[in-house]
Amino acid sequence: MADVEVPAPKPAQVANGGVKRDYRGNQKVQTELPRNAYTSMFEGFRDELDKHHDRRMKIQNVSRDVTGLAKKMIFTLQRVRTLAKPLQPRIQADIEARYKEIGTLLKTIEDDVKGMNRHRYNLMCLEEFVEAVTFMHYLTTQTLMTPDETQRAIPGADILLTPSDYVYGVFDLTGEMMRSATSNTALNGAIPEGPGGRTIQKDLQDVSSMLQVNHPIGRPFSYSKKMDVMIEQVRKVERLGYGVRIRGNERPKGWMPDLNEERLDDGVGGQDE
Repeated sequence: MADVEVPAPKPAQVANGGVKRDYRGNQKVQTELPRNAYTSMFEGFRDELDKHHDRRMKIQNVSRDVTGLAKKMIFTLQRVRTLAKPLQPRIQADIEARYKEIGTLLKTIEDDVKGMNRHRYNLMCLEEFVEAVTFMHYLTTQTLMTPDETQRAIPGADILLTPSDYVYGVFDLTGEMMRSATSNTALNGAIPEGPGGRTIQKDLQDVSSMLQVNHPIGRPFSYSKKMDVMIEQVRKVERLGYGVRIRGNERPKGWMPDLNEERLDDGVGGQDE
């Protein structure tokens, strides 16, 4: 083993340039740490960990801000009352402004999440972003955005969209479809439908069927939990459609069923009565 060199004690500043003091405020007399052949190696590890923690904090802050902007996009899109039609100019302008802000933020971490770092750091904001852009795409085209289209929709930054980001974002999309169906039915007295007569209820059932036959991706517990939530959302819209179609004439205008009421199980296949 290499010989250890121990310098004589002398007052010295610490590595970060600060001065160590005791509880009385007096400067402490410090000694320089011993150095040997391995010291530079461990200093390299220290520097790499410092960079890692700084990078992670930066990514978390950007992810939080992007998530907030994506949620604002979704809130704006919930005001849309049509399917397969262009957005109203005021809504379109608001969406474009949020979209531009998201691109500016993602550009600041583009180099931090390249290569293996893309899987090293958790970019939860991309799930929320996928939810927002797929919801906008559905409202304007009444179709589900593909993974490639969603990847190309990431604004202003070359950031990889993982399969988990896409699938979990589509899971969250079903919740927005349910809320859109509920609010529009309350206002118009009918389940929203596109120009071809296809309803949002049918689209939601198709998306749900696709996700249920899909092989689980990402975290098994989270996938299972999102699956259960999605299935319940589909049932809520089905009960909504039943209430409007079968009993709509018996209800006053603006009536809405209680979607949180307990499901009645007829004992066969878990279907609602």
